[in-house]
Amino acid sequence: MEPTTLPVTPGAFLLELVPIPVSDVEKAKEFYTERLGFHVDVDVRPAEGVRIVQLSPPGSACSICLTEGVPQLDNQPGSVRGLHLVVSDIEAARQSLIDRGLELSRVEDLGGVFYAWFADPDGNTWALQHMPWRK
Repeated sequence: MEPTTLPVTPGAFLLELVPIPVSDVEKAKEFYTERLGFHVDVDVRPAEGVRIVQLSPPGSACSICLTEGVPQLDNQPGSVRGLHLVVSDIEAARQSLIDRGLELSRVEDLGGVFYAWFADPDGNTWALQHMPWRK
């Protein structure tokens, strides 16, 4: 089943969209698509001065949203910290992102869970996370 077709069952609270505050939506969209390989799900301008861009990481049921002109989603660019992208092979994932021009930290072992950290152009921080027991 595709992540976007998961049923919303009674009592479920599905986390499917995380707003990421950025200073320049177009620059951020380019970063997330070109450097991280996120898919553009939505890019609309529903009103004058309003833009909504929704992007999904490969294989994820949760997307991110970049906006301008939506007061309910206004926040300081670069204020999001530590979003995790879970991967099956952190060394391979890290190298593929380096090959796309992304700067990442070295892989750290934090008690059997492995991390590599990076930031978007505004300073929002992300982690690749690998849990070896997850298949």
